[in-house]
Parts: sequence; structure tokens; C-alpha cells
Amino acid sequence: MTVLYYNCSEIIQVEDAGRIYKRGEEMKDVAILHDAWMLVSDGKISAIGEGSYEHLNFEESINMKGQKLMPSFVDSHSHLVYAANREDEFAMRLAGKSYAEIAAAGGGILNSAAKMQLASEDELLEAAKSRLDALIKMGTGAIEIKSGYGLNQSAELKMLKVIRRLQAESPVSIKSTFLGAHAIPEAYKGKVDDYIDLVIDEMLPAVVEESLADYIDVFCEDGYFNLSQSMRVLEAAKAYGLPAKVHVNQFNSLGAIKPMVDLGAVSLDHLEVMNEEEIKYLAESQTIATALPGCSLFLDIPYTPGRQLIDQGAALALATDLNPGSAPSGNMALMIGLACSQMKLRTEEALVAATLNGAAAMELSEELGSLEIGKWANFIVIPSEFSMASIPYHMGHNLISEVYLKGEKVV
Repeated sequence: MTVLYYNCSEIIQVEDAGRIYKRGEEMKDVAILHDAWMLVSDGKISAIGEGSYEHLNFEESINMKGQKLMPSFVDSHSHLVYAANREDEFAMRLAGKSYAEIAAAGGGILNSAAKMQLASEDELLEAAKSRLDALIKMGTGAIEIKSGYGLNQSAELKMLKVIRRLQAESPVSIKSTFLGAHAIPEAYKGKVDDYIDLVIDEMLPAVVEESLADYIDVFCEDGYFNLSQSMRVLEAAKAYGLPAKVHVNQFNSLGAIKPMVDLGAVSLDHLEVMNEEEIKYLAESQTIATALPGCSLFLDIPYTPGRQLIDQGAALALATDLNPGSAPSGNMALMIGLACSQMKLRTEEALVAATLNGAAAMELSEELGSLEIGKWANFIVIPSEFSMASIPYHMGHNLISEVYLKGEKVV
């Protein structure tokens, strides 16, 4: 089926250079077509242009009535699959407890792990589907989802199987990440290296055997896994062909940026605490720097130095970090607003970070992330009275009237 979308007042972020990401100054470059049209054949963009479309052949046409098209959002870091929310811990924070104090008292990731181990696969799937449906309505067209709330082999595999079922049943493009080294289980307190052995020797081979993950991740942080332990996990996964997407520099700099970049990490995520040397090294690499401003907002911690990273030439992505404890919002429009207001990005830079560069952080930018001939027709529609700048200006308000994924209207 070939469908023409016509009478678009604007089509935003049109690409023709085949770039898999934009970095530094390039992130300001967002091409906009006016009085535009887009031709979609079998779910992929086959032509795009301005003005007359009388020369085109199509089977169906849709009058967009002056509305504006732009790429759907790409959320390259999430923990969408979990068993229960943690509003009780939020109340503890409001009463003055810190994130570290709550975790030390059995809250945090260990709280989610205890609930995860009791939930069935079907229960987890239904809850995750409901969350994902909400994200689609807010414009998310691709998402990475991590395990990490299992912390034993059976529960980690259960999470990853839920993600695989979501991949099969959802119109959204999904990548899966194994995060067995997310926290230290209670039984391994004081025996962290033994738990790392378990992740490497037992969990990882089982994940690979069933082809349940696209990536490996580890929480490299004080109180969780140190640099040496983290690198052991990443190197073991690399031997199996699993690239790294890593939680790093959230609360402390442990010297992880250089060795993880040198290992070939696809993305390094969080990065709230960085020194000048780390910013420069990451910015000059091929690794995507992924900021998670929703976490900074919710925990009241510093924001990733996105302005400095871009000014040094980095490819910066934005993601939600959606999870029940430290980032309960999956609203990518809010992330764009926070990137502009708190990280001092321009609207164009934030849009690129939330689309094309997010796709690069999932190795999907040859298929998604911009409106470009040959890519999937994943796009959102906003009414004519709004502009690209309306997204950060309205700070998370859903301006979207329609969402299309692979050429099919889903909202």
C-alpha cells in the first residue's frame, strides 16, 4: 500500500545525508519542509518534498489539514518492565530520607527485585503493555528496555522474556538489555565478586543461549559495582557479542568513561557527574552520551552537562530512564523541555537528541529517528497552531494529535 500524506504545513527533521547521528554543531541542523508532502510505501518513506505532488503514484491519500509532522521519539534507556510502583519510597524522600538511605534500608532496586520475584510473566506483561500504550500516546516510537529487577537467574530471564513478548506484540521498535548487575542482592552483601561471578558464569550464558538480549549493562557506582567489577561484566559480554550500554557517573566519577569508551560502548548513560577531561574524551569518541533529565528532576541531583558535551562535539541523546524508583515519567516531551530549560540545549538540539541520536544509541538510526527516504514512517502529528518550539515550551504537555508507526496510525 502506497499512501500520500499531503497538505502538511511543515515536515520537521527531514534528512537526506544518511547520517547515523548528529554531533556538536550538527545538532542545530534540523531541516524543515513547508507546504509539504510525504509518500509512504509498505510502511517506509519512499518520497518526501514540497509543493506539487501531481507526479506521484499512490493508492490512498490523507489530507493532514495543515498539521505538522516530525519523527516519533526514541527512548533509548528505560526500565519499563517492573512489578510495582514505589510511591511509599517517594513519601520517605519527602520526609527527608536520601536515595542512599532508602536503598540501605532495603528500598530502592532491592525493593523492586523482591516484588519482581513474586510476579508472574503474564502479570508483568500486562502491566508493561499498559505503560507502553501510554508512552505511544505521548509519541514514543522506539524504546530500549532493561532487566535488572530480578537479581537472580530465573527472575532476570523472566524479565527478558517479557521484553521479548513485547517485541513480538507491540508496534514499537524495542531493544532489550541484560542488567543483571544492577544492585547487590542481600545474600551477596560483602561478597560482591561472588555475585559478579554468578552474573558472568551462569546468568550471561543463559541469556545468550536464549537470545534474550541485544545489550549488556551494569550499574557502575559507589555502593553498587566498582570499575573493575563492571569491566569484568562488560568484557565477558563482549566476548559473546553483546555491546555495552552502561549506567555510569550518576553520583560519582569512578574513572569509567575512558575504559568503557575504549571497550566500544554504544552509549554511556546518566553522566550527571563529569569532569572536563571526561567530557572531552567522551565527546571525541563514537560513543553516544545519553542524558536522563527525568531522573535529575525526580531525585534533585545535577543534570548531565549536555551543553558542554555538545559544545565539545559530542553526540548527545535524551532518554527517560523510566523506572518505579528514581524516574517515574516516560514522557519524552518532558525530557526535551528539561533539556532546554535545565541543560541549556536549543530546541533543535533537544529534538535531535530525542530522535536520531536516541536511535543511534539503540543502533537503529538507519531505520528510525528522522524523516528520510528508506526509513520507517514513524512520525507524530501536531496541530498547525503549534511549532517545534512548542514542545519544550509546554514542558511535557501532550500536543500530539496522531501517532503513526511503520505507516500505521496507532493513536
